[in-house]
Amino acid sequence: MATTARPVSQRKSQFLIAARQPGPALQAMNIQPLAYAAIEQALRNSPDIDIVDSVGPRQVLDTMSTSSNAAPGVLVARMTEQKAGILHQQAQGRLVVERDQHLVLHDSRQFQPALVTPVVPTSGPMFNVAISVLAPDGSPVPNADVYVFGAMLPATASTDANGQATLSLFGETAGSISALYIKPRCDYWSYYQRSPDLSPDDMNVVTLRPIANWPALPNFPGQACYGWGQKAMRLDQLPQNYRGQGVRVAIIDSGAATTHLDLKSIHAGFDIINKKTNPQGWTEDSLGHGSHCAGIIAGSDAAFGIRGFAPDAEIHACKLFPGGQISQLIDALEYCIDQQIDVVNLSLGGADVSEALEQQIVRARRAGVACIVAAGNSGGPVQYPASSPNVLAVSAIGKLNEFPADSYHTETLTPFVDVNGFFAAKFSCYGPQIGVCAPGVAIVSSVPSNNFAVWDGTSMAAPHVTGLAALVLAHHPDFQGPYKARSAERVERLFQIIKLSARPINVGDPTRTGLGLPDTLAAVGLQPMAGQAAGMLPMALSFGLAPGFW
Repeated sequence: MATTARPVSQRKSQFLIAARQPGPALQAMNIQPLAYAAIEQALRNSPDIDIVDSVGPRQVLDTMSTSSNAAPGVLVARMTEQKAGILHQQAQGRLVVERDQHLVLHDSRQFQPALVTPVVPTSGPMFNVAISVLAPDGSPVPNADVYVFGAMLPATASTDANGQATLSLFGETAGSISALYIKPRCDYWSYYQRSPDLSPDDMNVVTLRPIANWPALPNFPGQACYGWGQKAMRLDQLPQNYRGQGVRVAIIDSGAATTHLDLKSIHAGFDIINKKTNPQGWTEDSLGHGSHCAGIIAGSDAAFGIRGFAPDAEIHACKLFPGGQISQLIDALEYCIDQQIDVVNLSLGGADVSEALEQQIVRARRAGVACIVAAGNSGGPVQYPASSPNVLAVSAIGKLNEFPADSYHTETLTPFVDVNGFFAAKFSCYGPQIGVCAPGVAIVSSVPSNNFAVWDGTSMAAPHVTGLAALVLAHHPDFQGPYKARSAERVERLFQIIKLSARPINVGDPTRTGLGLPDTLAAVGLQPMAGQAAGMLPMALSFGLAPGFW
């Protein structure tokens, strides 16, 4: 019990403070951007503002800037919303003052149930159900997440060492249960059953399908295989010596488990979250998300698992999750500029556009760093930073018959299906900013410590294109000649080649698939472009695609 009284007030939040870069509005008013040193000194002199970090360019003057007074970095400070508003007003448009947003990863592992009633029963009937999750040989599957959905609030539990979980739902009966979903941690397909016949009196048994028994993955994982996504993009037809040599790829994500045989060739990285205490912590991936993306891009073991697009590329794992914020993403992009990274995979996003981040993305592009970004999984408009005109946004597609009929992947289906069985994924964001689409449903890849999992998400689609981009930079003649030097023009040419290589996915809505599915052989210059290039630009414009789409 509290013994003292204190008035409730607004707590401090974290904000980004940066000089707004010169633009037409400031130039018209003959207003010069503020100097970084002056901004920092003014903030430090304010007793109710706490500076906690400085991110972005390290040098005193930003050589990419058009003004010697332009701010070389971004200050991260804690203050109240009220103070931030006052600061913004006093700067008269010369400062960017914005909340340091938390970022999210764009995979759809988190099950999104139908809307449930807001009523929370506290008494009345309770439905108790016991679930046993087994492998085909009868052995238990521990640590699988079990979800039971009814008319009210869902229940969830994880299986114990015996593969069993018991769940209790208030106000439900056997007849009101609407769905059962089981999400294994690794090595098995998920299970999903609408209107399941569950008994409260017996042990309800579910037998999961091992990934290793899937017909499309012969001898998996003991023999390196191509996933359906790699085959759809014709990676399996590429000469074996095309492996992305000499290209640097950064995966800004949750780290990479170098304990995995497919990821053992990754030797570089940076833990942005713990940069002051453990900058080498990037090899620890508690979420598995970064490892999954890394396997798609660069899975490298010749006799094990899934073959990545560019196994000989130099991979840098930048750890931003769990807990990543815009400020730390700015810092990660600065690492990419410093390390002369060629391609960055961003399977992440935020709720709102960030001007401070956009300035860093532009700076990275000028330095020759190409950002390939997942569109988002909300099923709505493209999320930021995929919506930026300075990146390549990737949406997700699936393909019929590439997953078991009783897996949760069936819930990603939409009516948008083309003649080849490709469909626009239900969760994928869409809009005029989409450059291309890529496989993002039922994607098998590496997870810690040396296992495999099947996930959905635009998070899984973007690495397919990132891996392809590494191959293009390493092997397309343009990047050994006129576009060899690092520049914004080099990035634009890379994006253009990927788009021109794409084969249309005709689902009736180009805002869901952009120019289509990139083709590996065409993109690296071994075969002519798909043939539609000349006709696609007018068609894209007729659908109102955004400026900068091409």
